[in-house]
Amino acid sequence: MTSTILIVDDEPTARQTIESILEGQGYHLEMAENGIQAIEKALSILPDVILLDVMMPGMNGFEVCRRIRSEAVLAEIPIIMVTALDDRQSLLSGLDAGADDYVTKPYDRYELRARLLGITRLNRYRKLLDERANIEQAHTQLLEAYDATIEGWSLAMELRDKEIEGHAKRVTELTLRLGEMMGLSSEELLHIRRGALLHDIGKLGIPDAILHKPASLSEEEWVEMKKHPQYAYEMISPIEYLRAALDIPFCHHEKWDGSGYPRGLKGEQIPLAARIFAVVDVWDAVTLDRPYRAAWDKQKALTYIQNESGKHFDPQVVELFLKMMNL
Repeated sequence: MTSTILIVDDEPTARQTIESILEGQGYHLEMAENGIQAIEKALSILPDVILLDVMMPGMNGFEVCRRIRSEAVLAEIPIIMVTALDDRQSLLSGLDAGADDYVTKPYDRYELRARLLGITRLNRYRKLLDERANIEQAHTQLLEAYDATIEGWSLAMELRDKEIEGHAKRVTELTLRLGEMMGLSSEELLHIRRGALLHDIGKLGIPDAILHKPASLSEEEWVEMKKHPQYAYEMISPIEYLRAALDIPFCHHEKWDGSGYPRGLKGEQIPLAARIFAVVDVWDAVTLDRPYRAAWDKQKALTYIQNESGKHFDPQVVELFLKMMNL
């Protein structure tokens, strides 16, 4: 990547001297004859480094340096001040004005090249760090937007079915607690959180007449209802960002003994996230009032889950769930 150097000097011979020193070094050179022109050009081209003469009529280099530092878009551009003044006070004045380095005339061509090479390398490194930070910030903001969208989808499901209000949040929190007890990583827990929030997203494809039917479903209606994990797969799998969260929406109705749906998976064929979630999902379902039955008390619900160990549920998950709920 070619670095742009802005050379600011009121004397044509001085500008030509720097140009000859830097010729063939891979820089793009721009010129300015005075302070006002320097500031205008700097704002226009945003150079990588500014070589700034001190002794100029009108606005001297110290003032130009201060003006550049006061402009937000220019404030971080490295400035090397150049002058025939070789005294401590001029050096301190230049640094106080905001200069990053200071060289004196007549130039030692090798020293000037070395100073420029060092400062352009540092500037490129700083820019890379800034770009990386900006990318990371944008990535974080994008993930936050994605997760807000997921929560919105989850809320849409609950608005469609008032009976399950708060269900997604409750089962997500319990599933995460259980996942932590099982020693899952933070990344695994993140995918579990997303999957738990979206566990019933496939029900968006189920007709209201079936989803909200107050009586028992007919055999044909059950066939349609059992399609919702497949609908979830079809909805989520094309979204690369959510593929790792698909285990719960697609597999949480599978059973340890192989009698579940949609694929009849058995034992450890069922993804661990789905095995964890299945216990929590049933717990939340049986401990809430439904139009067709009253909520079970805690002990009855725990007994049921224990009895389903090795049948509906993974025995290891049941063991940890019972321990968690009896804390």
